[in-house]
Amino acid sequence: MSRPTILVVDDEIFFRRLFSDILAEENAYEIETAESGEAALARLARGGIDVLITDMVMPGVCGLDLVRRARNLNTPPEVILATGNATVESAIQALKNGARDYLLKPCNPEQLRHVVRTCIEQRRLLDENTLLRSQIRLYQKGQQLSSQLDVDILLQEALTLLLNETGGQIRGLAFFAGQEGVSRVICGTGMTEEQARNLAGALLPHALALGKGGRLEVARLASLPDGSPADIRCFWLFPLQADNGIQGGLVLFNAEGHPYPDQIPQDGLQFLAEQAALGFQNACQYQGARDLIYTDDLTGLYNHRYLQIAIDQEIRRAERYGLEFSVAFIDLDLFKNVNDTHGHLVGSSVLREIGELLRHCVRDADLLFRYGGDEFTALLVETDSRGAKVVAERIRKAVEEHLYDAGQGKTCRVTATVGHATYPVHAATKQELIDLADRAMYQGKQARNVTRSAAELRGS
Repeated sequence: MSRPTILVVDDEIFFRRLFSDILAEENAYEIETAESGEAALARLARGGIDVLITDMVMPGVCGLDLVRRARNLNTPPEVILATGNATVESAIQALKNGARDYLLKPCNPEQLRHVVRTCIEQRRLLDENTLLRSQIRLYQKGQQLSSQLDVDILLQEALTLLLNETGGQIRGLAFFAGQEGVSRVICGTGMTEEQARNLAGALLPHALALGKGGRLEVARLASLPDGSPADIRCFWLFPLQADNGIQGGLVLFNAEGHPYPDQIPQDGLQFLAEQAALGFQNACQYQGARDLIYTDDLTGLYNHRYLQIAIDQEIRRAERYGLEFSVAFIDLDLFKNVNDTHGHLVGSSVLREIGELLRHCVRDADLLFRYGGDEFTALLVETDSRGAKVVAERIRKAVEEHLYDAGQGKTCRVTATVGHATYPVHAATKQELIDLADRAMYQGKQARNVTRSAAELRGS
């Protein structure tokens, strides 16, 4: 009987050697190593790995990504996640994503050997019962879908799992839609995104009418959209619905030149689709709750809570890839006069107009926030101090030149003072970056309707 194979993945050679040496002492395993998540995926694709031991934090494909993608393999390995920065939340996240166990580096050698032996024994017992193994595998994949809170990832993983469950005998797509129609589509091979989007739009009413899903013969459709994938004879549709009105579906149909196969694991497909539907509802609820927590009610921009999170994320990205980014603070000049002259309803309307105006002054990748009252903030990703100066002046000029509706056929004008700072040129921490941009803005307030850089601060 061949010895179990263990793959150790870590971007630090010290831990690759340490884990390999500890496990080699038992002389019971074949041990391989990989220095990155990408290299590990390439090795896993060839099969034959029984236990995967991976670091959680690595450049590129991190440990959690590796766990999720390993779960999609036809014969996924048992996974042990190791990290030097453990928290309760990270442990729960690891286990929810399919890890068998969780170790804190540097781990006790006996603990590592015990965890690996346990994984190998569990794997041996499962291998002895093919049916049980198949059922548990299906359950684990379903659990993975039901706990996924990112809708895009959920649709991609659900479609991949459904297609894998059929052994690649069919084609498929996944989509979700809002009030304006299909807004996102994931398509398998053999069709373009445009074909998939048109087909999803035509199938949406039928998917919802089927309730818990089922087969739909092409003959029941009045017609297929122009340019649809060739030779479609039969669909299997499963609806996805959420309480906030977002809806979508999972769609399978026959491969070109072949009928829709009868000998496919229908119960397995139904179970996975039901778990995907549960995950879809949870993800939409989570997204709605997150939007309420991090979105300003008046302008629809992000609020100051999310600013703290966004800057933390951008600092980590800047440190990893050697990038710069900037923060601009925008304060409306003498805005109290608008409220005093025209009333607070007009003041609120002007703030909404300002929010919309700012959207046209930055790129889609940049983030906008209402910091509070009549203050706004822009996070300008991958933008150096010269670029920030250009954007700050664009914002100042746009605010100044716009005519704002003051009601009863009247208009008013508003100006803004903008201060900006760049990481890591001007600041080494989040708080320092915010403080410098804020101070630059307040220095500009002495003149009003100007832009100021942190580099212009007196004494800096």
